[in-house]
Amino acid sequence: MKKLNVKAFVSIGMLSSISYVLMLLNFPLPPFPNFLMIDFSDIPALVAALIFGPAAGILVELFKNILDYFMIGSPTGVPVGHIANFIAGITFILPVYYIYQKIKTKKGMTQALVAGTVSMAVLMSILNYFVLLPAYAFFMHFELPKEIAVTAILPFNIVKGILIALVFMVLFTKMSPWIGKQQVKNA
Repeated sequence: MKKLNVKAFVSIGMLSSISYVLMLLNFPLPPFPNFLMIDFSDIPALVAALIFGPAAGILVELFKNILDYFMIGSPTGVPVGHIANFIAGITFILPVYYIYQKIKTKKGMTQALVAGTVSMAVLMSILNYFVLLPAYAFFMHFELPKEIAVTAILPFNIVKGILIALVFMVLFTKMSPWIGKQQVKNA
């Protein structure tokens, strides 16, 4: 793991703030339940991971969710949604980071984003089925059918991953030389 210096911590703070703002700009997609919202807040975490290593990406995901919890709160008082968002973010960015480290090309990034999308969709469906939906039921005192993990959450995360991947690829195409220079400086 890369050693994080002052520049890395300042960058993580800035990327966390950007990520938090992007998290606020969320929107629903009509075919999915209203509690499933699309946002692009994983993009700054992905940039942090690519430049400073996976710990930086995880920290950006953590800080954005802590900021959101303290600023917006949670309907239950328990951050089940924030925990879910944090886990979804890291199940997306970590596969992208590790695959891209092996194949440092545009094609490699495309493969990495596909793997991140599949990873997030599958793992979040399983986690929702066994842990998160029961936690919501416990804290909100109403049950959602567990089948929603497959019928709504799985396709939602696939669509979310595809949208994030498309936006990130546009940015990555323009930023890859800069990201490469930053990686060298921080190695």
